[in-house]
Amino acid sequence: MVRALLSRNSLRSLLKPEFYLGALLVFFVSSCDQQRVFEENTPIPDNIWKVDQPVTFQVDIDDTLSGHNFYMNIRHAEGYPFSNLFVFLKTEFPNGKAARDTIEFVLQNPDGKWSGSGLGDLWDSQIQFKQNIRFPLKGTYTFSIEQAMRTPALPMIMEMGMRIEKYEKD
Repeated sequence: MVRALLSRNSLRSLLKPEFYLGALLVFFVSSCDQQRVFEENTPIPDNIWKVDQPVTFQVDIDDTLSGHNFYMNIRHAEGYPFSNLFVFLKTEFPNGKAARDTIEFVLQNPDGKWSGSGLGDLWDSQIQFKQNIRFPLKGTYTFSIEQAMRTPALPMIMEMGMRIEKYEKD
């Protein structure tokens, strides 16, 4: 009798609209990000990004045929003193060779408003910096990001991250 009662209650909970809404939400969240190959964010100690403290990510790549898009994830506070952020991106390939890029990210619109999404005094920006790039080799790539703002300690940067996703034509 108890077993049957539990089964009926379980069945009733499955028939509630909240269950379907929750299941639908889980489906959409999991299916929306099928293009992601890698995404990781690293907190910056004390929200001060020092020149000698690169943020490093290791990414295992096994697809050398598809194109990939690269994004930088930047979380900063409202009091960030610049409208942009220059970084050096060092890429170490699986064969030991390396490449270095200098990249500027514009964080503030010409009208003085921060770009990205904000909540309170925190701002998150995900900015694409490479599109439809194929990895030349399979293996582990190491990406190191250094701040390049000509100041030894850059305040109000809270997290830096990187996202790599499969390129998809519009």
